[in-house]
Amino acid sequence: MLRGINDRALMHVEERVLYARNRQPGLKPAVVGGNPITEELAIELRVTAFGTSSCPPRGEWIHTPLIMRPSDQPLGYGLAAPRNGTRSLLAGLQAHIIKWLLFDSRPMTKDNKSVEPPDSYLRPNEDRQEEALWRACSEVIWRCGGGFNAQTEVKVVVALPTSTIYVQHSSTYYQDGITEMLHLFEFKSLEDLQIFLKRYLYLFQSEDGSGSLLLLYACILSRGCENVKKDLDGKLTYLVSTQVEGSLNVTTLLLSGRATPYLHNGVQYVGDEDHYVTSCSGHYGVLFNTNRELLRNYHAERRFDIHYYTCGGCHVLLNVDTRAHEDSVTLRNDDISATPLEKLIHTKWQDAKITWSGPVPFAGDSPN
Repeated sequence: MLRGINDRALMHVEERVLYARNRQPGLKPAVVGGNPITEELAIELRVTAFGTSSCPPRGEWIHTPLIMRPSDQPLGYGLAAPRNGTRSLLAGLQAHIIKWLLFDSRPMTKDNKSVEPPDSYLRPNEDRQEEALWRACSEVIWRCGGGFNAQTEVKVVVALPTSTIYVQHSSTYYQDGITEMLHLFEFKSLEDLQIFLKRYLYLFQSEDGSGSLLLLYACILSRGCENVKKDLDGKLTYLVSTQVEGSLNVTTLLLSGRATPYLHNGVQYVGDEDHYVTSCSGHYGVLFNTNRELLRNYHAERRFDIHYYTCGGCHVLLNVDTRAHEDSVTLRNDDISATPLEKLIHTKWQDAKITWSGPVPFAGDSPN
């Protein structure tokens, strides 16, 4: 679910992302099998994603991998990336990672409560980080192919780079170092897709690699280029916009499997609402609570903590109190004293009292 607000600019703080080294440099299986990309598909893929094949995509899509923050440091559950156009994709993927770590991966109990303290699931070791990453990627791609709610047979496509060039430079196609070297692999079961992504996860994580582009391509190919164009509904002619942190359509593609430009169109594609992808003053982030029963239990929703995280390393903890307060003044959505993030939260809990109970953000993407 997406909710956004853009009423004043945020201060930009220079960011420096430290990428984790591949800890198993010897275990890198070569890409074998699949079908080489054709010139026709390479052009269609680039046009669908970026609007043209005669010019290369923005460099950030070629050089932004899918990297988790160090597991022995705070925010080990989070993806890390500089502020660029891939943030719209990474925010959608981050929501799936948090969902798996907090809810899908923990042992089931009769009362659906956590055996361990919920926050402990947000401190994954390196093995759980990698599992969260390939499971999240699998879920996103499978949903784009119609999985989870399909009435017909599901087929998804993943494209991986090789060392062979299959599409030559021409007046209609400008080589970008990735697209023209792809091999395409089809999958009809989620389990096979998961096994494949686990095996080749290093290609998505390689430092200065193209993990973000590979995930974007997998989503487009699994949804189908023609379907992506129909999803855009004439609002755009291609998927990736020129906005600083990327296109809303990319986020909705990862969340719902459809590249819809609409936040609310009468259809709810994603069932869980215990975390939200947000667009706040041009910054993508994730709001989440560690209690899965938050929106299913009136008492739990009266007073609770909520986390806000961005891939730039901003993390804040806020307390939301929805109980009536006789001694407090109702805060309107247009109250100039409220920060953009507080106004965004009030679109869900309109009259709540919001208290900043966590530490000051230690990196860029300030939500103030």
